[in-house]
Amino acid sequence: MIFLRHFLFALCLPALAASDITQVEVFRSGEDGYHTYRIPALVMTKKGTLLAFCEGRRSGGGDSGDIDLLVKRSFDNGRTWSRSETIADLGDNTVGNPAPVVERKSGAILLLLTRNPGKVTERQIVDGTAAGTRTVWITRSADDGATWSAPEEITAAVKRPDWTWYATGPGNGIQLRDGRLVIPCDHITAGGKVMHSHVIFSDDRGRTWKIGGVAGEKTNESAVVELGDRSLMLNMRSYHGQNRRAVAWSKDRGLSWSESQLDPALIESVCQASLIRYGKNVLLFSNPADTKRVKMTVKLSRDEGRTWPVSRLIHEGPAAYSSLARLKDGSVGLLYERGEQRPYERITFARFSLAWLAGGNN
Repeated sequence: MIFLRHFLFALCLPALAASDITQVEVFRSGEDGYHTYRIPALVMTKKGTLLAFCEGRRSGGGDSGDIDLLVKRSFDNGRTWSRSETIADLGDNTVGNPAPVVERKSGAILLLLTRNPGKVTERQIVDGTAAGTRTVWITRSADDGATWSAPEEITAAVKRPDWTWYATGPGNGIQLRDGRLVIPCDHITAGGKVMHSHVIFSDDRGRTWKIGGVAGEKTNESAVVELGDRSLMLNMRSYHGQNRRAVAWSKDRGLSWSESQLDPALIESVCQASLIRYGKNVLLFSNPADTKRVKMTVKLSRDEGRTWPVSRLIHEGPAAYSSLARLKDGSVGLLYERGEQRPYERITFARFSLAWLAGGNN
């Protein structure tokens, strides 16, 4: 077990009014021995603690190299944050793509992640030109994120032999109303090198995992949500050349997916995005809503994602990956990459009320 210490530093936010948005820096690139912090994931535990996960990239900003998986905790809806603690540091290996989900009944936090040799690049893994590939792992916390189990490999259960590249999330998974855990993932198939989004699932509270349905080609990093009729919607990064998110639906709890469609309302820069259910009739979506990685925006839908009539600009400048969560006081939290010159200067936590979001249309 990895024991995490909790030393709060004094960085406070003012009380949140209905018209306010507050933002606080959580990770700053260049600090605490890491060149760059990337790939945020945010969840709220059963007790109301916020967990902010990310990759700590030691020697550079690239996707390969010595990369560790880190977490900070907040016990006051994001006003203050603990010091950074390490969940997984596997030497000079690349460890990342955090995809957390909270199991409702037990309160356990399950964190899916991937690993590969740090000296092996994504291109080499896809081409099969280097020893080593992407493997899939899980770690668990039974004490509100204070300690974590040693990562356990689950590659054989969730990765097919002809899949080369593989990514969990990044961002949150979900638990369906019937208890099934669903984690959005993606992969590339050997030979044709075609990329697809897919999901994995567990029907025994995360003890064992299986491969679910595979979505259409030219999709990868995705987010999943359960709709009011118990169908699922998968919202995917798209390489169809039209700068729009791809969407697919499942009527069998994620075992298969419809043909993908591009959503004209969800402009994207070919980047990761976040999608959550806020309540009975509200879905929230976040991404850099531009053809470049700028303009971090949160959108709201009241018709199960068919339309997105309301949006709020969170940060005008460079921005990239993000992760949404509903907080214990009913406000909304957004953990996202942002900067002034480039998107990866810091990871920031934004907190705002649903009333503030619903009043926007910018």
